[in-house]
Amino acid sequence: MAKIKLTKNEQKKQKDELKMFSRYLPTLILKKQQLQIEIRNVEIREAEVRQKQEALNKEFRNWIGVFGEDVGLDGTLIRVKGVKTNTGNIAGVEIPVFEGGEFYPVSYNLFEMPLWVDKAVEKVKQIILLDLEYQVLEEQIKRLARELRTTTQRVNLFEKVKIPEARENIKKIGVYLGDQQTAAVVRGKMSKKKMVKAG
Repeated sequence: MAKIKLTKNEQKKQKDELKMFSRYLPTLILKKQQLQIEIRNVEIREAEVRQKQEALNKEFRNWIGVFGEDVGLDGTLIRVKGVKTNTGNIAGVEIPVFEGGEFYPVSYNLFEMPLWVDKAVEKVKQIILLDLEYQVLEEQIKRLARELRTTTQRVNLFEKVKIPEARENIKKIGVYLGDQQTAAVVRGKMSKKKMVKAG
């Protein structure tokens, strides 16, 4: 706790700070709650994306296993060109929002590849898009969690340090000023008695 001046000006300053901390604290608590809710929502969306991806993978493995031919679906035939994202804002935090992905054009000789490759390419693209969306969701959680940590630290600082400190300082200054006023009254009475005796 920093040393404070025991004056009326300092008392006013401490009261103003207490008022400010008390006004901002509910906003910070609300932001903290909102961030926690959003993180839970993103985690739910992540779980949904993973379930879809696993279902597609299972369906694809069963389907492709029938044909048993390697046609380059592991990355030589289908390549990601880029991820399309936009910027969103949650509780003052900028987050990436997944909008899709771009792939390099798939080209192959129609006479050399089996007929099922077109369908397989589309399935693999769906799986890759889900993976890209999952990565964007991970980034959202990372950014929201970082802001949640900062907000929680501020809430704790206000609740556990700044507000109690300001209250204690106001009390300490009030007691000191009260003692000074009492001492001044006593001195005044003693002076008056001396003047009455002398007069």
